[in-house]
This record gives sequence, structure tokens and C-alpha cells, in this order.
Amino acid sequence: MTIEVIYRIIQLMAVVLIGLIIVRVALSHRFKAAGYNQGVGKTCGTKEAQEDCFGISKNSRGTMVVLVDGMGKKQGGALSASLVVETALDIFERDNAFYNPNYFFQKLLNQANRRILDRLDEGAYGASVAIALIDKSTFYYAVVGNVQVAVYRDKELIPITEGHTINVLAEKKYMQGNLTKQETIALLQEQRLYNFVGRDEFSEVEVFDQPIKLKSGDIVILMTDGVYETIGYSGIEDRLKTGGNCQMMADAIVKEIDALQEEKDNGSIVLLSV
Repeated sequence: MTIEVIYRIIQLMAVVLIGLIIVRVALSHRFKAAGYNQGVGKTCGTKEAQEDCFGISKNSRGTMVVLVDGMGKKQGGALSASLVVETALDIFERDNAFYNPNYFFQKLLNQANRRILDRLDEGAYGASVAIALIDKSTFYYAVVGNVQVAVYRDKELIPITEGHTINVLAEKKYMQGNLTKQETIALLQEQRLYNFVGRDEFSEVEVFDQPIKLKSGDIVILMTDGVYETIGYSGIEDRLKTGGNCQMMADAIVKEIDALQEEKDNGSIVLLSV
């Protein structure tokens, strides 16, 4: 083998190596742009059954995340939650969700509501739902019930949604002048849901007023009440400040919940970095 041949082989190997590096960097940027770094944490708490369910799906436009907290006896809550996630994944696969996110959310939730009513007894089962769509750096969301959506930015956890519990409704009615101060105070500790998927009267959906523009390093968070009511927003924020990838942070939050010696609901959290 001549020196010239060896030199050409070395050149070819260098070109291949550089090409692999370029592809790896390009894929890394593409995955980051699509919110590829994700983490999911779930705990049964002190309950016998896990009734939370989640789904994550990606296409050429962006990413959809759905987190559902089911309600009902004898696995009915788990079935309700799985029906919502199945509906969300089916519609996201067929439809262009990013063309009209508001229409996508309404269609998804109405179909999920009907599927629960068709399969289960009305009023006995249901689900709280949070859905997020992330298109590059643009974030759309919709919520029914008490699953919460937040954004972690610059070491601060920022609540995005309010939810559909009696205490939130009481505050709104007070601001509208429909409740007295005394009536409002009496209802502020009431966490019972007044709106959820799986009831004939379902109609209200909390959706974005304006899409949220995300910054590099932001983390979109969806969580059930078994997380934010157990350790609070401050506890979640403290765990996020410790850093690490999304899965490490989700695991740390669940570990803290599991360590508490108290009655606890199912808890689930999904983190998606930008």
C-alpha cells in the first residue's frame, strides 16, 4: 500500500467522521427544537389504583402532550383517563393541530367527553385534562378540571392555568359582583370540581388567550393535583432549581412526594424542555 493510498484513506475517514459529527449536532438541535428532552414522573400516592394517564406525540410541526387525571370507582377513573389519551393521540395523528389549535382542543375534548359517556355511566366517572401543543417556540394549551399547566423560566415556576374548582369559580364570581365577600371566603377552601370531561353539561374549556412565546431553557410542565397540592409550587420549584435533565427532575419530585408520611392522591408530572 503506497503512501498516496494511505493518505486518501485517512482523508476519507476524516470526511466520514466530520459528516457524523455534523449529523449528530443537527439531530441534537432538531430534537431540542421539538422539545425532545422530556421527563415523566408518576406515583400512586396512598391510593390502590393509578388513575392518571399521559400521552406524548410528535410530528413535523411540533409536539403534543396530554395529561389526564381520571375519576371513578373500580378502575372507571383509569378507563376514563385512557379514553381521553387515546382520543388525543388519534386526533393529533389525523389532524393538523397547529393550523387551528383552539378548534383542535375543542374537537378533542368534545369527542373524549362523548366516548366516556358512551362507555360509562354519566356522573359516576370523568377526568380532568391538560393539553399542550408546542410548535418550535410557540406554546398553546387547554385545561378542563384541575390538572395544572406551568412554565419554569429563569429559576421561577410560573402558573399558567387556573382550573375548574369551586374556589376558583368563587373568586371569579366575586370579581363579577355575583358573590359577597363572606360567601367567597366560605368557598375559598372548596377544591371540588364543577367542570370535567365525562358529563352531559360539559362545555367550559380554559384555553390560551394568546400563544405563549417560549425562550431557550424554558420547561413546560403539566401536573395533577397529587403533585402541586402535596408539595406545593414552592416545593416543585426547589426541585427544578437543582438542575439535571427533565427525567431526573421528574424523578426527584416524585421521590419527595413518596417520602411524605401522609394521605396522598395519585400524582403525575410531565416536563418538556425547549
